[in-house]
Formats: sequence, C-alpha cells, structure tokens
Amino acid sequence: MHELDRGGVVRPLIDPFGRAITYLRVSVTDRCDFRCVYCMSEHMTFLPKAELLSLEELDRLCSAFIAKGVSKLRLTGGEPLVRRGIMTLFASLSRHLRSGALRELTLTTNGSQLARYAAELRNCGVERVNVSLDTLDAEKFRAITRWGDIDKVLAGIDAAQAAGLKVKINTVALRGVNEDEIETLLRWAHGRGMDLTLIEVMPLGDVDVARVDQYLPLSVVRARLAERFTLEDIDYRTGGPARYVRVRETGGRVGFITPLTHNFCESCNRVRVTCTGTLYMCLGQADAADLRTPLRASQSNELLEAAIDAAIARKPKGHDFVIDRRHQRPALARHMSVTGG
Repeated sequence: MHELDRGGVVRPLIDPFGRAITYLRVSVTDRCDFRCVYCMSEHMTFLPKAELLSLEELDRLCSAFIAKGVSKLRLTGGEPLVRRGIMTLFASLSRHLRSGALRELTLTTNGSQLARYAAELRNCGVERVNVSLDTLDAEKFRAITRWGDIDKVLAGIDAAQAAGLKVKINTVALRGVNEDEIETLLRWAHGRGMDLTLIEVMPLGDVDVARVDQYLPLSVVRARLAERFTLEDIDYRTGGPARYVRVRETGGRVGFITPLTHNFCESCNRVRVTCTGTLYMCLGQADAADLRTPLRASQSNELLEAAIDAAIARKPKGHDFVIDRRHQRPALARHMSVTGG
C-alpha cells in the first residue's frame, strides 16, 4: 500500500530541493557477461553472494519505495538477466502494476539474454526495455565489450520486438571508436521503430583506459547530426535525464544524456540502490545510505522506511562530474556496474 497522508493522498518522497522522488533504479547484480571498456576493467572482482540482497529482500526494498510514491522502477546490473532466478522478482513486482501503485516496471540490458526472456518479461507487465548497444560492427562490438557476441544481442532485440516490447537503444558516444557510426545507428534504430539515446561517457571507476581519450561531447555529436538531419526539439520525457529531439527525415526520436556538457540535476527525480542495498542519492556523489542493515534487522519495514526518509532528506542538488585531464583519474572510484548507471 502507498503511504498516505491524513487526506488519503500518497505522501511522496521529497528531497531538500522540493523534487519528488518517483523513479528508482535498482541494481540486482554487479555481474555481467560483458566487460565494456567504459564500464568495467577486464578482470573484475565481484561481490561475495552473502553481501548481495536476496531476491526476496530486493522485492521488500522495492515495495517500500513504491509505498512511498515511487511509480517507475528500473532493474539494472551489471546485467540484470544474468542474476539467477531474476524472473521470479519481475513476476512478484508485477503485482504493483496490477494494483496501479506502479506505473512502469522496466530494465536496462545488454541484450545478450533477451532472446531467452523477452516473452516472459512481457507477461510480467514489462512494456519496454533499454538495450545498450554502441556499434553495429561485429569486430568493433567485440573490442568494446571485450567478450560480447553482437549476433546474440541482435537476436535479443528481434525477440523483444516480436514479444511486443518497445525497445530503446542506448549508445555511449566514444571518441575515435564509434563517433563515425552514430548516423548509421540512428538510421538503423529509427528504421526499426526504436528510439536512440546517446550518452556521454561518465567518469566512474578505473577501467584501464584514460577517460579523456574516451570523452566525446554530445554538443559536437548533435552539431554533426544537424548537418545531415533536421532536429526538432520536442517536449518528450520518459522519466529519465534524456532531452529528446525528433528527426524530421526519419520520424524517430534521439535523446541526449549529457552529464558533463549540460547536467540534468535540476529535474532529478531518481535514486539508485545497489545489489548490496546501498542507496546512492546521486550517481555523481559518494554519499550513500545503508539500507541492508535495517532491512535485515527486522521483519517489519519501520527501520527501512526511516532509513529511506533520512537518506532522501540529504539528497544533494547535483553531481560534480568532471573529466580530470591532469590526473587521468575517475571522478568516483566505484564502477558503473555497481550502481547500474
């Protein structure tokens, strides 16, 4: 049940800057079957199983946030679909869709397991998925992901669309890697009825390469696209940080996520929980709250809810992302796979 005030209206989580927190991203695992060069180092050390929240604990945690007015829930990783038994969590959380408490249940995936799970996801009430894909070139894909097979991803996208899922493609713009392919990705995605969101590389985690070498400002990308296409600003939001334009020539949408060239903090409605139950109020800040301890301390949710309230009360105004050109170090030491983007 939603937490109600005396008038019977849901009391939303409000941060110190008056922003209602309605969007929760939950990493269900730090593991992934890829090792993307901007996300992980090639030889990762993963968390011991005992530190991870069980699927039942993840359900309890998500449900506590939903009771406090969260209406959009995204499961992430690592790669969420490699978590053993993950479909039982989707099936359980789908009850909140049926009750109307949750407006959207969705996930971000690398697509490698979608062929296996697409139909089941749709049956659990998932209506759309984000698929991370940075190139259509098989050799380049292998280089970016280190281990990935693009044919599996493309088969997963086929299966998702066949199951009735709407697919959005997320592409990280990487200087000297895929910047010459963005127009191709746009035409391909729009030709299949999929939106494309472009993302600036974020300075998270030590990933064996210099961030300054990867960083491609989306202001540059947009200017290049504008030479080839007519980009029309539109008032379209999915609940996330992307700013969208419509491409007149294709009829499709392109989103730009720009944490470095133009941050999106003023409208931030999101918080993130890791697979160990750590709540990050901001992707780009180190401050965090332990939700695992209160979750495991009691069968009731009183301690958990108090911890959530206390954490939201100190959500910062914005992040401090910057590419450190002098020291070649990330803004934050934790890897993107820990918080799920």
